[in-house]
Amino acid sequence: MRVHSVLAGFLGTILFSSLSGCCSDLALVHAKIYPSPTQPPIEDGAILVHEGRIVSVGPNAKVKVPREATVVDCKGLVVAAGFWNSHVHILTPGLLHAEELSSEQITSRLQEMLTRWGFTTVFDIASVLENTTLIRRRIERGEVRGPRILTVGEPFWMKGGTPIYVRPFLESNHIDIPEVGSATQATERVRQQIHLGADGIKIFANSIEQDGILTMPLDLARAIVAEAHRAGKPVFAHVSNDQGIEVALQSGVDILAHTTPADDLWTPAFAERLGAAHMALTPTLTLWEVEYKGSDPDELKKGMGKAAQQLKAFSEAGGQILFGTDVGYIERFDTSEEFVWMSRAGMSFKQILASLTTNPAQRFGESAHSGRIAKGMDGDLVVLRADPEQDAAAFSKVRYTIRSGRVIYSDK
Repeated sequence: MRVHSVLAGFLGTILFSSLSGCCSDLALVHAKIYPSPTQPPIEDGAILVHEGRIVSVGPNAKVKVPREATVVDCKGLVVAAGFWNSHVHILTPGLLHAEELSSEQITSRLQEMLTRWGFTTVFDIASVLENTTLIRRRIERGEVRGPRILTVGEPFWMKGGTPIYVRPFLESNHIDIPEVGSATQATERVRQQIHLGADGIKIFANSIEQDGILTMPLDLARAIVAEAHRAGKPVFAHVSNDQGIEVALQSGVDILAHTTPADDLWTPAFAERLGAAHMALTPTLTLWEVEYKGSDPDELKKGMGKAAQQLKAFSEAGGQILFGTDVGYIERFDTSEEFVWMSRAGMSFKQILASLTTNPAQRFGESAHSGRIAKGMDGDLVVLRADPEQDAAAFSKVRYTIRSGRVIYSDK
């Protein structure tokens, strides 16, 4: 038995090394393929990736696989386009001070948080910009196996608005994130962060403090959003209540980073207003399960029910939903509960798949090369051990995560 176990482990290592190499051709064969949320699946399909791009996809019998290609038999497995997580934080102790970390340490942490859950692209919406861009460069150079990282860098909070729950973390990790006291100061900082590599901007429309919730002045929010939009960058907003959402709406924010279960239910008219403003939403429902943990069971049930209702109202109003987990702030890496909650909120398999693929690709201007399985698209793929059309939790059962035709995670 021990010999068999050792042999299986050895063969798994050999397979992973082969798939992770720089081979120019990778073929996935005999898979059930979901090309996009709006297309029917290919039941016995094949995908050929050459030099990081998909060059062929279709029925297995019609895809010609080069003799020198690395072939992965996906019989019984399901393939979808690489997943996006549009709400993460590259801000955990295992990723801070990246200049002091080995490639293996960073790879391991990114795997634990992100790649083992199928994420080939993530949007970090609050971290230390210099540290995050360093990790991004190490991934791009091939030193680290990880997802493609988009980032906002340091978030913007008003004078006196550093959230009370953030302060001890910043102090203990020697991180200084300035508060902004004027529109002029905020505008200049937006320019600086974009110059240094930020792909978007994040405001705290609400900040939780000792004596209540502060709301960012509308003129300050408008100045930040306007400058970001001048540079063609999206703006995310942390919101805690209806006042924060109102600031986000009136300032032109693009993405709400959360639902707001501590405040009112979202009426159909309110949800339609959000949709009419072309605002997207990352629900982060698991966050609330974590935040309510230890509270009265009735409070947990009420809070989760309200968060689910807000997502349902937004979805039924036709709002664009982007999958996000707030991982990096919370340590709940397993994505299965998020998918279950999204399903409970009335989202269909196709809607959840869209939140992971086509929606973020469209929202962030990358739909020409990302979010679908088609000729010419990025070779970013997720191979699942079960079919999420039958069970939403199957989106979390990842066998392989493939970025640009290279396996960056394998469960073998």
